[in-house]
Amino acid sequence: MTQPQPPALRNPVGGHVPVAGGLRSVGLSYAHDLRAEAVQVFVANPRGWATPAGNPRQDEEFRAVCAEKSIPAYVHAPYLINFGSHTEATVERSVESLRHSLRRGRAIGALGVVVHTGSATGGRDRSVALKQVREHLLPLLDELTHDDDPFLLLESTAGQGASLCSRTWDFGPYFEALDAHPKLGVCLDTCHIFAAGHDLTGPSGMHQTLDLLVDTVGAGRLKLIHANDSKDVVGAHKDRHENIGAGHIGEDPFRALMTHPATDGVPLIIETPGGKEGHAADVERLKKLRDG
Repeated sequence: MTQPQPPALRNPVGGHVPVAGGLRSVGLSYAHDLRAEAVQVFVANPRGWATPAGNPRQDEEFRAVCAEKSIPAYVHAPYLINFGSHTEATVERSVESLRHSLRRGRAIGALGVVVHTGSATGGRDRSVALKQVREHLLPLLDELTHDDDPFLLLESTAGQGASLCSRTWDFGPYFEALDAHPKLGVCLDTCHIFAAGHDLTGPSGMHQTLDLLVDTVGAGRLKLIHANDSKDVVGAHKDRHENIGAGHIGEDPFRALMTHPATDGVPLIIETPGGKEGHAADVERLKKLRDG
C-alpha cells in the first residue's frame, strides 16, 4: 500500500548546498541540517572550466533521496560561462561547460540548470552578442530531448557593465534570440533584480516586478527563485547578497513574492552570507513568511 503524499508546498524553501566530498553524503546532509525543501548544487568548480565526471552511485543515491522526499533539485552552472563574449575561446568553453552541467543535471534528476545571461564584452553592441548567444546556445537547448532533461534557467545580473539581461524587459530579446524554446525558463534572483533597478519594496513593488516579468516572457516560464536580500540600495548595480530581512529589500517583499500567481509552485533557494546556522535561519524565516 502506497503512503499518502503530503500536499505539495506552494513554495518549497531551500538553499545552495556544498557537495565537495559527495552529492549524497555531504550535500543532502547539509540540506537536512537546513531543513531544506529544495536544493541547488554545483557539479563543477564554479570559477573554472573543468568538467568532472560524476560518481554514478552518488548520483543515483542523490536522485533517489530527492525523489523519495519530494525535494526539487537544481544545478548552478559555472560563473565563467558567457555566450556574449568577444573571445572565441571563452564561447567554446562556455558551450562545453554548460553542456556538462545540463548532462550532469539530468544524471542527478535536476529540474533545472541555472546559467547567468552574460555580457557583451569587447565594446560590442548587445544585438551582436545576442546573435552569438543564439548561434551557440540554441543548439544546446535542442539537445534537451529526453523526458528527464532539465530546463535551462536564465538568471539576470545586477546590471554591471555590458550585461545582456538585468531588467525584466531584457528577458524579451534574450527569449526572442532563443525562439522562446520550450526548455527555456527564468531563475529570478531578488538581489539582482533589485540592484538592477526594480524597487521591490512598498506595498506593490514585488507584484509589479513579477507582472512585468510575466508580461515579458509569458506565464509558466518562472521556474526558480533565488531569494536573497541586498546589502546595497535599489539600482546600485552591485551583486552583494544579504540575509533575509537584514538588507535593503526587507521581509515584506518576500512575503508578497509568495502570494503572486506566477510563483505558485516555484521553489525558493537562498544564497545568503554566513555558514550553516545563518542559512538555516534564512530558510526558517522564509518558511514563516510563507506559512503566516
